[in-house]
Amino acid sequence: MTGAVLFGSAAPAGAVPAPPPNPTDSDLGQAQSAQDAAAAEVGRIAALVATAEGELERVGHQAEAAGVAYLVAEEALVTAQAEAERTAAELQVAAAAVDAALSRIAGFSRDSYMNGSSLSTAAVLLDAEGPAELVQRAAMLDFVSANQVDVLGQLEVARVQQANADSSARAARDQMAAAEAEAEAAKAAADSQLAAQQAAYDQVAAQKASYDQQLQAAQIRLLELQGARNAYQQWEQQKAAEEAAAAEAARRAAAEAAAAAAAARNTVERESSSGQSSSSSGASGGSGPYVKPTSGRTSSCYGFRWGTLHGGVDIAAPIGTPVYAAHSGVVQRAGTATGFGYAVYIRGDDGAITVYGHVNRYFVSAGERVSAGEEIAEVGNRGQSTGPHLHFEVHPGGALHGGQIDPVPWLRARGVTVGGC
Repeated sequence: MTGAVLFGSAAPAGAVPAPPPNPTDSDLGQAQSAQDAAAAEVGRIAALVATAEGELERVGHQAEAAGVAYLVAEEALVTAQAEAERTAAELQVAAAAVDAALSRIAGFSRDSYMNGSSLSTAAVLLDAEGPAELVQRAAMLDFVSANQVDVLGQLEVARVQQANADSSARAARDQMAAAEAEAEAAKAAADSQLAAQQAAYDQVAAQKASYDQQLQAAQIRLLELQGARNAYQQWEQQKAAEEAAAAEAARRAAAEAAAAAAAARNTVERESSSGQSSSSSGASGGSGPYVKPTSGRTSSCYGFRWGTLHGGVDIAAPIGTPVYAAHSGVVQRAGTATGFGYAVYIRGDDGAITVYGHVNRYFVSAGERVSAGEEIAEVGNRGQSTGPHLHFEVHPGGALHGGQIDPVPWLRARGVTVGGC
């Protein structure tokens, strides 16, 4: 405590108030001083909370970026491993070809030695015991005389080349494994830093909550001494009205988003039933209609923060708020995703990948076709998240992890408005 004073709480709501007191100037002065002290302490701790909140957002972005980098390294390792296995198989085939050729030449040389080193071509052919052996010896003689050195040389060169390719592929695989380990360590460090910062934020937030209670008690006491119970009740009514207005605005926004999604679904169904091509639909000539992925308040925009790219737009909304497919396409991935907790990736008919991160639940699976406006998930708070929201990304180049652009102008060009950025 730094001068803040706790007083008794106000009478419970609905209780019949006692006659207002007739406080002295000294009573009013002391109550005003107590309120000022509590307000000053709340202001001081509020600054600490704001600083901790900003730091928490920074490390959250870094942890999210580290998670994406780990996914990229993990995929690169899988590709390098497949390449190493392919070159190893090719090396085995080349070695088998060389060994087969050497075996054939050795057999012929052994027969020649046993039949005399000066045995002529005619003698070799005449010495055959039947048509099959005659054909085999004639082919072997022709092979040895014309192609022995060249074929063996080519096979040896191929084997060396395959061995070199196999060595390079294995080296690349080892390098990718080291990169994956480094990315995993960076992710673990970022997650640890995020956890530590979350604890620090929780601590100062708890302190602020305590001081807020003290300030509220001091304010109530001052209002009582000033005979302003009616004013306090009016404040409560105003707060309730503001909350009701905010809830109504959120309800209207959700209803508008649901209506837009339904309209998009109906458009897709009409075009599908009439056999029309959807390539002419959309505000920018894209494929099919486009919709806002969810309703809510924009809490973070696309851009760099603390040297790290925040590759999408965050739309804050309560857990369970519907998430809609922004365009028609095929689900590429749905489920756990490092940094996002759960995420859905859709490759649209226009070739762009849209990403829906931090969802609480998802209702689609990889390979499933979805229509614009179809409910695919619900808003959540999973992964590296500091509050319930949808993280929405657009990758117009078609890459699952990379090539993000600002989704707000991308949606605007297609007739969808996301305010706040």
